[in-house]
Amino acid sequence: MPAVGNVLIVGGGTAGSALAIPLARAGVAVDVVEIRPAVTALGSGITLQGNALRVLRDLGVWDRVAAAGFPFDSLGLRAPDGTLLAEIPGARTGGPDLPAALGVNRPQLTAVLADAVRAAGARTRFGVTVETLTDTGDRVDVRLSDGTTGTYDLVVGADGIRSAVRGLIGIDDAPRPTGLGIWRVHTRRPAGIERTDLIYGGPCFTAGYCPTGPDTMYAYLVEKARPREAVGDRVAHMRALAEGYGGPWDEIREDITDPERINYTWFESLLVDRPWNRGRVVLIGDAAHACPPTIAQGAAQCLEDAAVLAELLLAADRLGRPVFDAFMDRRHERAKAVVEASLRLAEWQLDPVPDADMPGLVDRISALVTEPP
Repeated sequence: MPAVGNVLIVGGGTAGSALAIPLARAGVAVDVVEIRPAVTALGSGITLQGNALRVLRDLGVWDRVAAAGFPFDSLGLRAPDGTLLAEIPGARTGGPDLPAALGVNRPQLTAVLADAVRAAGARTRFGVTVETLTDTGDRVDVRLSDGTTGTYDLVVGADGIRSAVRGLIGIDDAPRPTGLGIWRVHTRRPAGIERTDLIYGGPCFTAGYCPTGPDTMYAYLVEKARPREAVGDRVAHMRALAEGYGGPWDEIREDITDPERINYTWFESLLVDRPWNRGRVVLIGDAAHACPPTIAQGAAQCLEDAAVLAELLLAADRLGRPVFDAFMDRRHERAKAVVEASLRLAEWQLDPVPDADMPGLVDRISALVTEPP
């Protein structure tokens, strides 16, 4: 028998869904509550590296995700005028049978995972979140925002970087801005763009893009963070920044017309020290650790959390300190290394260091995440 008979997962995003699927398939009664009113229909894209794809394959959803996205095996470096400077083979961190990376639209990834959650037998309730948690030692009594109550063997906070669960269990860590802000636009994929290309320099610290499907992609520009309330005309500002870039950006810039397809956020970071649980309530994913997307490992680390926790819960016959200690032993230092490396790359963009070994740092993280978590 698994260590738990029933579980409440707060948050129906990548981490929460990836945990719900194997638990429900194994016969655990799983409730997922998601504060959003429904699976979102719009959104930008996401880059998933090989170690993320490895988890999706193990969940049995890789074929559907691959069909929805755009796989690629190299990285291009360009000058601001569009000149190709180098082509770098991508690290196949998920193994030789998976691509180095895959770009996919976030709503399509969410939809694939949500379908798998339903098929596994978990129950998802939208427009609901947790209000109170009372850990009695052998269970957790829960009150939800719609007034309903429940009792669970385990509650999992997979509710993102601004986690409500984190505060409810007395962990006061909060995300910290890095000083960088990123503009993303969901747009058409110009012919010839078949991988991620990066540009360092020009009017922004970084400019780049990633294909997400046969005719879609997302493009992004990274600059110093500006107050969110002072963003103003999104189209005009992003187009003005994009004026400093040539090559594929000439076509991308012409397609920056719809403010609803533009997203502006700050680079933020978070790392909760071990342990990530308080009694029978545990944090996973961005609720426990989050990093700027400088090495595209955020979603991968969320997926790895879910995979490891599910494995441990299904292998143990009771829930206690050994399970949580084993979870931390396999996840804390690995996530910490990714967060710290992502932050270091962001710092080097803000305050350049002449002898900064960016390729070496990226290679070390690639080697780390190539090993199974």
